[in-house]
Amino acid sequence: MGANTSFLTTETSNISETSPNLNLGEIPENCIALVLSYLKPPEICKLARVNRTFRAASSADFIWVPKLPCNYHHLAGKLLVDDKKRLGEKEIFAKLSRPVLLDGCNKEFWVDKITGGVCVSVSSKSLTITGIDDRRYWNHIPSDESRFPTVAYLKQIWWVEVHGDVEFCFPAGTYTLAFKLRLGKVVKRNGRCVCSTEEVHGWGVKPVELKFMTGSGQHIVSKQFLETTGSWEYHRVGEFIVDDSNKPTKVKFSLTQIDCTHTKGGLSIDSVLICPTNLAHDFKTLP
Repeated sequence: MGANTSFLTTETSNISETSPNLNLGEIPENCIALVLSYLKPPEICKLARVNRTFRAASSADFIWVPKLPCNYHHLAGKLLVDDKKRLGEKEIFAKLSRPVLLDGCNKEFWVDKITGGVCVSVSSKSLTITGIDDRRYWNHIPSDESRFPTVAYLKQIWWVEVHGDVEFCFPAGTYTLAFKLRLGKVVKRNGRCVCSTEEVHGWGVKPVELKFMTGSGQHIVSKQFLETTGSWEYHRVGEFIVDDSNKPTKVKFSLTQIDCTHTKGGLSIDSVLICPTNLAHDFKTLP
């Protein structure tokens, strides 16, 4: 037994002495690309820093096509109309995963870096708000917490009515629409930013009505009470289904509280978000 063990140890030692050291740079680029194709985009980008071979392999188009939305050529057209050079799929993914501004910078869309799902955000500036031009009732105030420069803030009013719409080529799938709201506004006190709820009132008497309707007739109405938390919250309205990725889907939505028996105030409206329902299970992961 001891003799056999000695023989094996000697043979293994000889093999290790004559075998060349393994080098990541010597792995064929196509093999690396194949392995990378099974990873998520952030993981691929990290491994692309290993060496030149990994970086070159990470640019293979076949890696990125499955990670892009099925109608990415149409979406990229909105972004790359002035770009004369032909971009690879990796570059297209990188550009689409950053916010693409629409409608005079009042709307934007982006591709989620993990799932490849398409999200659309509509700013408060793009909404039709009753009384928005009367500063006794509403103001657009600067915000460092929003994707957009400002949010709409309601001081006090009897009749709350907010409407908006978006028309966009969503990839086929199921989507969730939600309003991003907060009771209160950010003010500076003693050099610190805090959420003031001094003007918040009237939201516990009757619920607000949130609803949307798509061009195909899908319609959801949700009645919700707004509660003071001091933080931004996504108020989910409901879901709709997109069947055709190459046909624009039009969605009209609204937030109303038209009971004139009492005033309402202290409401901040950031935006309206439409995102794939699988992302809407945890709004905290969304920017």
